[in-house]
Amino acid sequence: MKNKNVAFLTQAAMIAAIYVVLTFIANAFGLANYAVQVRFSEALTILPYFTPAAIPGLFIGCLLSNLLTGCALPDIIFGSIATLLGALGTYALRSRRWCAPLCPILANTIIVPLVLIYGYGLLIEGLSTLQCFGYYCLTVGAGEVISCGILGMILLFALEKYRGTLFGDG
Repeated sequence: MKNKNVAFLTQAAMIAAIYVVLTFIANAFGLANYAVQVRFSEALTILPYFTPAAIPGLFIGCLLSNLLTGCALPDIIFGSIATLLGALGTYALRSRRWCAPLCPILANTIIVPLVLIYGYGLLIEGLSTLQCFGYYCLTVGAGEVISCGILGMILLFALEKYRGTLFGDG
């Protein structure tokens, strides 16, 4: 029992650390925040497909990333919750490989635009709040499709071969 707890905590901590590092890399290229986001770290949201340890790992990694990259408080809270909801959804749909990136894409596509509008006050001149929401859903959603849908699925297929070695019976 003790070894399983240690393995769980170690996996969660490693996933959180990798998430933070990948977010910093995306941030260096201006891709981690605001209307157009292609966080390389979001590819990791497929990891609950392999292990439940990824759920707290992703949440803590996102929370730390948002804190360390200087995000506004609503982004720190609700952006991290979006990643948590996506991770929980991925875990819930783990029996369907191709569904792994769907929940993170949907959670972020709905929640992050609201954060951009209400947390940062990012409204586009000449557009209503609803139109801005639609625009940000498109931009954030596109970034999530790239991060979770494309990069995430590439990662999933790459890790599938090493599932037992990396994640045990997760």
